[in-house]
Amino acid sequence: MPAETPPSPEAPESAVPAEAVAPLIRGVRVLRELTEAGGTLSLSGLERATGLARSTVDRITSTLARMGYVRLDGRDAVATPRLMELGNAYLAALRLPDLLSARADALADALDESVSLAVADRDGIRFIHQATRRRAMSLSFRIGDLLPAERTAPGPLFAAEWTDAEWRAWRERRATDPENRHFTAVPPRELPFPDAEFEQRAEAAGRDGWALDDQLIEPGLVAVSVPVRDPRTGRIACVANVVSHTSRHTATDLRDTLLPRLRATVAEMEHELATAPGPDPGPPPSDLAAWIGASKHELGREFIESLARGLTVLTAFGEGRAALTLTDVARATGLARATARRALITYEHLGLVRQHPESRTFTLTPRVLSLGFPPLSRTTLPRIAAPHLADLSARVRESTALAILVSRGPDAEIQYTARAVSPRIMGVDIRVGTRLPAAATSLGRVLLAENRSHALLDEDWEDGLRTLAVPLHDRRGRAIAAVGVALHAAGRTATECVDELLPELRRTASRVEDELRAAGRFTRVPLL
Repeated sequence: MPAETPPSPEAPESAVPAEAVAPLIRGVRVLRELTEAGGTLSLSGLERATGLARSTVDRITSTLARMGYVRLDGRDAVATPRLMELGNAYLAALRLPDLLSARADALADALDESVSLAVADRDGIRFIHQATRRRAMSLSFRIGDLLPAERTAPGPLFAAEWTDAEWRAWRERRATDPENRHFTAVPPRELPFPDAEFEQRAEAAGRDGWALDDQLIEPGLVAVSVPVRDPRTGRIACVANVVSHTSRHTATDLRDTLLPRLRATVAEMEHELATAPGPDPGPPPSDLAAWIGASKHELGREFIESLARGLTVLTAFGEGRAALTLTDVARATGLARATARRALITYEHLGLVRQHPESRTFTLTPRVLSLGFPPLSRTTLPRIAAPHLADLSARVRESTALAILVSRGPDAEIQYTARAVSPRIMGVDIRVGTRLPAAATSLGRVLLAENRSHALLDEDWEDGLRTLAVPLHDRRGRAIAAVGVALHAAGRTATECVDELLPELRRTASRVEDELRAAGRFTRVPLL
């Protein structure tokens, strides 16, 4: 008989509560399988991976598409940056990336090494911030990746605070999955080390206040970690981690040369936590219940109302809303208390929410990052824009493009970074990577004059070529790119371009900006 497959570290360990929402459990399962597949998986692949009926998978992905969390591309389901809103809710509630990321980034610059921040997730760790070095050999994990505690530098530090029950859970997991095959962010360990070895490392880490990873994840990778303690409780809030490889530093060298700098930065981080003003809670999502009702009315059976309601519960949390009562959640989402309660019971079962009986509040756990965040945390602006450009081209039947400003001054240039070709026989075909003088293009002109709402060039650059462009703005309102349409002058007059194409361009820019805001809340989105 084949060996029994060990349970996934993401899987719930207890029986499903009677009040749990079954469609919500199935929806979370689909999102986790989509995440494990790198953000893209065929519908038939989701059917096989989840064990759900194809009709159920179709209804779940249809609902997620309506919410903007996935895009249905032919036979594939593709996670979109909007899905990062769920992980953003956890990270905003946690506050640590907002408060500490600048110091982690500064340390990475000073050391010229990758620096990360990690939090505990049961008997594993998850990264909540990455400051990476741009080298041919990159040493970093994605935000949200789950790693086994025993194969990391942060792990022993967290384990030093484990209870007896947590140690038992770790040993049980080790017994069922000794090679870490269900931790997909790391390669399997063919020769697992004895439990006692990690126990000794945890004891030493608790005593010394730092820990090393000497090629435990894979050959050549080394790291040193120091805990950042919560000034209110004295317990570990997160762990700061410096990662390198043996061609630059040995583990011993990391300890001797970089550990003092890391400790100094951690002291600054702890001061930041002690002196930071209280969070300023922004407004929670609004009119969600009404939107869900309207979506159900429009899509009918293809929209799973209970799944959509359940997912909105996660977005009720955020900065200044880290711990919410049931009443708080119901008020923020517009859901009935009974509906919000069942969703919270479901999430507690799935390990996404933790209940605090003494305060009658609920908080999100790091496991929320397992819902799409890791693969999406490495997205780029061209990847975000590409499907929207394709949709725009299909609607207006003209070529569309995305460009960024790559130089300023008298010789300022733009570079095309994404495009979609017109379905017409005669269309404009400018390749990705092409550079052109900014002043000679509508794309360049809206970037040179950032307060310009659009630019229209009527055969200025080339006879018969008419172009129209609008700017794309980041979270701070800065124009960072431009989206444009190019067409033959015989197709539309200049007036028709403004009347017919400009509203479509603006709608497309708005959709790209929405996804860019979600993707860029806690990650850096490269423009190229």
